[in-house]
Amino acid sequence: MSLPFVPAVVPPLPPGWTEHISPTGQPYYYYSQTQESTYVRPLPVFPIPPMQGTVPVTHPKKKKEKPLVKTPIPGSEWLRVVTTEGNTFYTHKVKKESVWTVPDEIKEAVAALEKEEAQAAVKKAEDTKRAEEDKKIEVERIKSEVKDMVGKRKAEKTFPVEEVVISKKPRVEEEESEEEEEEEESEEEEEWQREAAAQLAAEAEEQKKIQEEQKKREEEEKAKQLAEAEAQKNRPLHMPDRVDLSVEEAKALFKTLLREKDINPLYPWDMSLPLFVSDPRYVLLPSVSARKEAFDEYCRDRARELRESRVKEEKIALHPKEEFERLLRDEVKSTRTSWTDWRRQWKKDRRFYGWGKDDREREKRFREYLKELGEKKRAAAQKAEADFFALLKESGIAKPGAVWKEVKREITEDPRYDAVGSSSLREELFNVYLKAHGVSSQDSGMSIEASESQAKETTPMSQEGKERQQRERKERAVKEREQRIKVERSKVEADIDKSRQGLSKGEDELDFKTMLVDAVRDPQVTWDAVLPQLKKDPRFTRSTLPLNQQLHLFHSHIGQLRAKHLTGLHGLFASHAPSLATPFTDLPVTSLISSLPVTKLGYDINRLEDEYEKWQRERTEQARREFDEMLNENAFVEFWGRLGKIGGKGVDESIKADDIGEDSEEIVDMKVLAKTVDLKEMVKVLKNDKRYLNFDHVPEQRERWIREHLSHLSAPKLSVHVPQQQ
Repeated sequence: MSLPFVPAVVPPLPPGWTEHISPTGQPYYYYSQTQESTYVRPLPVFPIPPMQGTVPVTHPKKKKEKPLVKTPIPGSEWLRVVTTEGNTFYTHKVKKESVWTVPDEIKEAVAALEKEEAQAAVKKAEDTKRAEEDKKIEVERIKSEVKDMVGKRKAEKTFPVEEVVISKKPRVEEEESEEEEEEEESEEEEEWQREAAAQLAAEAEEQKKIQEEQKKREEEEKAKQLAEAEAQKNRPLHMPDRVDLSVEEAKALFKTLLREKDINPLYPWDMSLPLFVSDPRYVLLPSVSARKEAFDEYCRDRARELRESRVKEEKIALHPKEEFERLLRDEVKSTRTSWTDWRRQWKKDRRFYGWGKDDREREKRFREYLKELGEKKRAAAQKAEADFFALLKESGIAKPGAVWKEVKREITEDPRYDAVGSSSLREELFNVYLKAHGVSSQDSGMSIEASESQAKETTPMSQEGKERQQRERKERAVKEREQRIKVERSKVEADIDKSRQGLSKGEDELDFKTMLVDAVRDPQVTWDAVLPQLKKDPRFTRSTLPLNQQLHLFHSHIGQLRAKHLTGLHGLFASHAPSLATPFTDLPVTSLISSLPVTKLGYDINRLEDEYEKWQRERTEQARREFDEMLNENAFVEFWGRLGKIGGKGVDESIKADDIGEDSEEIVDMKVLAKTVDLKEMVKVLKNDKRYLNFDHVPEQRERWIREHLSHLSAPKLSVHVPQQQ
């Protein structure tokens, strides 16, 4: 007869534990008080009634980890802190920030400190060992002395008795003195014995304590091994064994997991969790809060690395000087290009504004390039003319009576023909070549028959007349060519003179500015007051700048001086007013009035207060912009703020409950979870940011800004990161 099947009853969860399902379908358990999660189902703890004659075992509550030893790092504002659990971290006294790893700026100081501590520890150990050895030697010496003293006392006690017996002449006084000596010796002996016994008892007690501590450690180790064996027995087969790692090692392996999965640092925790939750390294950290903290550190470090690599690639790929030169070569093709027009066209291009201190330096390089371009074009034109003359000579088409329109077809295929560029210039060069070689331009228009008939009608010339006529033609052609070159040269020289005048004007302006820097250092001085002093400077007397330009340069210099001292004054404000809510009355007005920036600017108490109020307004506006940037870049606020609007309950009702589809259960669960993430939870994330702390004096207004930001967020699109069902 078979027994009926009885289903196994799952024991209930202990109070405070809840059961959940991971994205992979595996159940896990969460404890709200400690914020821990585990894949092993926790068993309920049933109270065991104490047996008669026994005392119930009570486990002491684990104390919270606190700083135990604080050691200042020499030459810095850092502290090395050792906690009650034996962990070590480093904290900055001024910046109020803490890190687990040694910062780069104090690595050498920490190494030197650890070396000194190691040497001190070795010395202390040697001293302790030496003291113990001395103590043992002293105890042995005391034992030997006590033993010798006891034997000596016994020997001394026997001899006087024998003497008395032999002599048989005892004296009362001698007997009394001997008795007194024996009593003193016995008392001294007892005192030595008591000291030796006390030392031996202390050693025995210390040895007993050491044995008890060792036995206690062995029992704890045995209990720990039994607990691990029990946990191993209850662990699911697919779960990895628990690795005994430190917090830093577990965090490093967790970050390695995130890097291997190539987690996007811009995604929040909940969107990225399905990508790595099934990896065994996920459970190395003991709690969800520790994992989220490591995840946030990874996101910050990874985002910084990507940003730095992108900037580095841009710097390597694009050199500002080379890009500006390339822009000149590609876009400036004519020497007649105007700087004003060219600047207006390209002033918003990164290749334009990426190089040079200001437009003055870029304009100087632009004009230099125009000169270089003009010289290149002139050299190319001269070379093209010389090559064209060589082409005419090689082809032999420049004969008496030749017409350019008829003979040019014979040389159009040669590249030296196209190099000239202009058809009219080719014809002109052809005629010049004919004149230079004794062929008149008028003869070029006659036909061969007309020239022959004219030769018959005219009387024949002598050989000398022909040679003279040929020389005259050559001289006339040379003179015409020289005249044309002279005209072109005069044009080029005029352009050069204009360029020189522009350069001399720039040099004169720079010289005048240098004079102002050397002579004018008071931002309150006027032009009329400083003019007599400037007239003594030769740089002022030889300046060719007009008066209006001199006044313009002077006022620009005064403005720069005032801006410099205002910057110093704002620095004093910042040092005495760390908060946006600091009123002017809290400042040390007496010391500010006597400071150098205020003295140079000539401010009185009222003017100083006006300047402070203006600076506070600008500072508050900047802090407000930074606050908005903080909200925009915080993934936690954006994710939960958008998620709370799923299901048509948001501001714009962009996602209806009917549009969710098959994933409705998951999204509804996320929406319910989003309702628990209220403004207080977001404040917990933002409260450590300096941009948030700047507005501690106006908490209601700050809360209103956060609510306005959340109201402007739109509902998210349906997630594309939902894991596929296997």
